[in-house]
Amino acid sequence: MRANDEVAALLEEYADLIAITGGDAFKVRVYEKAARSVAGHPDDIAALDGAGLRAIPNVGKSIALKIEEYLRTGAIHQVDEMRTRIPSGVRRLTRIPTLGPRRAMLLYEELGIASVEQLAAAIEDGALHGLHGFGPKTEENLLHGIELVRTAGQRSTLGDAMELAETIVGELSAVAGCERCGYAGSLRRMRDTVGDIDVLATSARPAALMAAFTGLPVVDEVIASGPTKTSVRTGKGIQVDLRVVPPEDWGAALQYFTGSKAHNIRTREIAVRAGLKLSEYGLFDVASGDKVVSRTEEEVYARLGLPWIPPQLREDTGEIEAALRGELPDLVAEADIRGDLHTHTDLSDGLASLEEMAAAAAGRGYSYYAVTDHAPNLYMHRTSDEKMLEQRARLRELDGSFGGLRLLHGTELNIDPEGGVDWPPEFLAGFDLCVASVHSHFTQPRDAMTRRLVRACENPHVHVLGHPTARLIGRRPPIDADLDEVFRACARTGTAVEIDASPERLDLAAEHVRLARRHGVAFTVDSDAHATPHLAFLRYGVGTAQRGWLTAGEVLNTWPLERVRRFLRREG
Repeated sequence: MRANDEVAALLEEYADLIAITGGDAFKVRVYEKAARSVAGHPDDIAALDGAGLRAIPNVGKSIALKIEEYLRTGAIHQVDEMRTRIPSGVRRLTRIPTLGPRRAMLLYEELGIASVEQLAAAIEDGALHGLHGFGPKTEENLLHGIELVRTAGQRSTLGDAMELAETIVGELSAVAGCERCGYAGSLRRMRDTVGDIDVLATSARPAALMAAFTGLPVVDEVIASGPTKTSVRTGKGIQVDLRVVPPEDWGAALQYFTGSKAHNIRTREIAVRAGLKLSEYGLFDVASGDKVVSRTEEEVYARLGLPWIPPQLREDTGEIEAALRGELPDLVAEADIRGDLHTHTDLSDGLASLEEMAAAAAGRGYSYYAVTDHAPNLYMHRTSDEKMLEQRARLRELDGSFGGLRLLHGTELNIDPEGGVDWPPEFLAGFDLCVASVHSHFTQPRDAMTRRLVRACENPHVHVLGHPTARLIGRRPPIDADLDEVFRACARTGTAVEIDASPERLDLAAEHVRLARRHGVAFTVDSDAHATPHLAFLRYGVGTAQRGWLTAGEVLNTWPLERVRRFLRREG
């Protein structure tokens, strides 16, 4: 983990502890903003001096001193002191949706509740009855939130798991004798959350590989160790399993450990009907016991009468049938993406300037790039008509700079409870692109939420429905809406549906992408970047698009700019 991420986590924890203890709300926001700025800073803060740290947005002298203390000692003494006053479980309580810091502290002070488990038991026993602010509906919401937190606690986001897996694979690939190394499992299938991480390798010196694995800096505990399989747990609590297989069995092992379980059951059934047995060791002839193939995945699938099936499709959602018919889609790839259509700058809640974001987009090889800062109805972002027009003028000046990168001026509108959006039509008409998203009132009844989204799609100035279910993985459940009706409205009005690539969102989820696809809508895959490093999130959105069976032609931002402009003008 980068020092940036470690420090950001500590600053965020400090903000939580201040809030839980009833500290100044302004101070809480200061540390929250600093945490976001440090996490999104493009350079490694471990290499910065005090002046360099103070140059990071939202990092003042006091916070810079705390960061320097951490970089020097590995701790921040104010955080350590506050930890002694608040049980760690109370902070975890604040992760439950609808339960904020003050109510978490109330539960601790009044009832001694200091963990999610104790809260669940207290609700079950009726211990919250009569406690001010905790009626039956609140208890019901808390139980839903507890389930969300429990599920999230057992799994990592795709972004965290990918960063860890790629670090481990990179380290092991450099070990003498390692011939091949890669990750498998749900991570290779690009699931939105990941449990354990499966790493496969081939090596003539497996003992050396196992020793290197257990000695990695990220390893906190060795769970089990053997000649061909070792399991460890990282400091973040993620289990990683390393299996070393013979080079000739790489393909069969990769196919088996990639999964999913349902997909593997289907492939084994095909093998049985052909008089074969499929396992992680290879594909065998049942009658003779001879190994038929095992070296590559392509060979394994071919012997089963199937083309190679992309890992992202291996969920038993029709991929076997499509493969047998020769109808597997040619999935969209990250290399197909020509631009990013949903990003933010420091005009609203981003961390980098327009110039910095555009330069970073050009560095990714994009041909076009949209800035879509938040509209003013999210008052905390302090956007105004004047600021937006100033940004537009500056963007027009920069258009074509940065290696010929074409710039689009957009905005992310807020869909209000009735389906309206910021700004009147005449102001909206000045934008190249309008993304509209739900940012509040997440618990509206299903019918009202459906009408809200449909009305937003019917606004002629709304081009993209942003992160359509508003979920935050492990922190906020999806809104309740009739998505069939919403996607029908998108298809009817020519409104694109977004796959927000932020690992905290991945919204739409893959199953909803497949649903929307059946309605013939167009999609965008966007980073929703709030800092230059976030532009790389796009890979996770592409993975979700692949899991949703999307081809390049169905994704708006794989198109040439002129075709995108025609779509935005509703010209087909």
